Amino acid sequence: MNITDLKIGNTFEMDGKLYTVVEYQHVSRPRLAALIRTKIKNIETGQVLEKNFSPSETVGEAFIEQKKMQYSYEDGGLYYFMDVETYDQLPLDYEMVKDVLKYITEETIVTMNFVKDKLISVTPPLFVDLTIVECEPAVAGDTSRTAYKPAKVETGLIVKVPLFVNNGEKIRIDTRTGEYMERVK
Repeated sequence: MNITDLKIGNTFEMDGKLYTVVEYQHVSRPRLAALIRTKIKNIETGQVLEKNFSPSETVGEAFIEQKKMQYSYEDGGLYYFMDVETYDQLPLDYEMVKDVLKYITEETIVTMNFVKDKLISVTPPLFVDLTIVECEPAVAGDTSRTAYKPAKVETGLIVKVPLFVNNGEKIRIDTRTGEYMERVK
């Protein structure tokens, strides 16, 4: 795969290791050859590198297999996910799922991305509906500051919500930003 075909979020193979493109910029320089300036993240170690490429360079293409899996339960520090097609169980340690746990409850369907049968990432749904377990009641006329208050949802995530939202209500959260979207009936 030519380096100019890469985009942010693409996964590729270089020197026997898998990388994801974090930043990508095509730089034209007067009287000098153009170059591709990137920030790439090593999938296995998490290390981020800044690397410049010539536009004529090539890297190995990584084929990503996606599987829908359902979060089942946690037991002894392992988090179990079930393949929705084969019903196989996949135990994962906390480090692999720590970013996703704040958005998922039991039976939530997540997307798992594999390259050569190696798990590279776990992605929650774009929007999740969670129940508020702790938030302050709204005080009448309290609009001297911003009209948001912190609320804790069932997964432990703290979200800023409008003053009219109360304990026990379900809210929709955008998992890309971690922000409140709307109340859910």
